[in-house]
Amino acid sequence: MAVIRPYLPQDAGAIADLTLAAIRTTALKAYSPEQVAAWAARFSPQRVLDWAARGDTILVAVDANDAPLAYTVLAEGGIVEMLYCHPAHTGKGLAGALLAALETQARATRVPRLTTEASELAWPVFAKAGFERLHRRDFAIRHQGRAVAIHNYAMAKWLG
Repeated sequence: MAVIRPYLPQDAGAIADLTLAAIRTTALKAYSPEQVAAWAARFSPQRVLDWAARGDTILVAVDANDAPLAYTVLAEGGIVEMLYCHPAHTGKGLAGALLAALETQARATRVPRLTTEASELAWPVFAKAGFERLHRRDFAIRHQGRAVAIHNYAMAKWLG
């Protein structure tokens, strides 16, 4: 059984590892190998430290040994920056539980609306949590000298 708790500095490495594992493994269910490679190349473990330094809300789902299994990040303005689950722990309700906990925190600080840019695989999780899919975002990621086309979905949930 997982427990959701606030981020601790010692979580940074495990969060970076699970993010890259999710991108490189789970994302292949909806994106091409080229898209996944470009996506993974954009992520840096330094981002985890940057979120913490900025004061973003980072919630982590951990196992009985306090090892991170999934996490989410809420940035200023109600932006859900990240929602990732290690591939070995997907489909177990961790993402939904993290979003519920994040919403509780957002409401407590009077955030009026949550927004996100959800992947093809994540948007149904956000929709189940009450987010509205606003539109598809088609864009390109520069990778190895090329523009790699990819997409996600703009989504929002009003809390007021």
